Amino acid sequence: MWRVTNRARRHIPRPASLRPAVLRPGPRHAPVPWIPEVERSTAIVDCAVYVGGVRHEPSHDDRGRPNWREAHDGVVASGEGFVWIGLHEPSDAQLAGLAEHFNLHPLAVEDAVSAHQRPKLESYDDEMLFAVVKTVHYDESAVSSTDSSTTVEVVDTGEVMVFLGVDYVITVRHGEHGGLHALRKRLEKEQTLLAEGPSAVLHGILDHVVDDYLAVAEALQTDIDEMEVAVFGGAARSLDTNRMYILKREVLALQRSAAPLTVPLRSLGETEMPLIAEEIREYFRDVNDHLGQVIDQVTAFDDLLNTLVSAHLAQVSVIQNEDMRKISAWVAIAAVPTMVAGIYGMNFDHMPELHWRFGYPLVVGIVVGVCLWLHHSFKRAGWL
Repeated sequence: MWRVTNRARRHIPRPASLRPAVLRPGPRHAPVPWIPEVERSTAIVDCAVYVGGVRHEPSHDDRGRPNWREAHDGVVASGEGFVWIGLHEPSDAQLAGLAEHFNLHPLAVEDAVSAHQRPKLESYDDEMLFAVVKTVHYDESAVSSTDSSTTVEVVDTGEVMVFLGVDYVITVRHGEHGGLHALRKRLEKEQTLLAEGPSAVLHGILDHVVDDYLAVAEALQTDIDEMEVAVFGGAARSLDTNRMYILKREVLALQRSAAPLTVPLRSLGETEMPLIAEEIREYFRDVNDHLGQVIDQVTAFDDLLNTLVSAHLAQVSVIQNEDMRKISAWVAIAAVPTMVAGIYGMNFDHMPELHWRFGYPLVVGIVVGVCLWLHHSFKRAGWL
């Protein structure tokens, strides 16, 4: 579950990568030891300052890397706007400079680096919000290549961590999908909304993620509809049971990503928070409504898949029973000539009609007649 907490800043031991060997104590904007800029430029995807909703490019060094520290210092000095820094799978060293400069809580920094976190929302002394959301992506190529001999991920999941302060937003993305470049471009066109500050970015990210949930739910709906037609359309023999279990597993993955968002979105929409603009709260309520749609769909998917699995297993059982009846009927028919052949194969000298001219055709005729009678009886009973 997501949790909304307000942690006091206690003296918590820093992770090894954030101890004084890397970060020296000092004022908020004190310089830190050199961190390899090649690694840092790899982690930072985008960086910009927004004043009144308008993007302003930060200065760059001779290697073309954005000077995020100078950009934020300018925001602090002017008292206007905020800086938005986007990173992709940073390491401890890549995030250390940002952690020191923005005074990020060590526990939040550790979560942002390690990833694989449960969705949550945390507040630290009303000075910083830290949010973790699960991103999802529907892999159509995985659907087309699914067979009973392989296990694939139809719904890929990733994570986006958001550090939110008065004058900054830092987004940390994990996974190959869920990029925020398109979202950033869209928000830059909505200058009135973006002018509300960092909370507008948090709303945009949550809205973008929930929209992805809706898209994945729609794709799963198509797959489940096809599965339903196959189950009740007489294709039970050719239906792959493994495919049904894969769909159920992916529905559960979507449920684990979407369901925990309900409580924090309700808190963001209904509870006054210093870092959330009043004008943005109603937007969070709208996102929560869309999330409710996703949760309702996922719950319905899970129930429907349970029904489809039960129906398919019942159909397989019926098919197997029909096959066993057919096999039993043919075995009974084949037993008649087998029995007669076995009796006359004992080679006794004195057997009924053994030397009679019409003995052979009579026995063959009786065998054929009995077999035809059995076949007719089984056919009428529905066994053949």
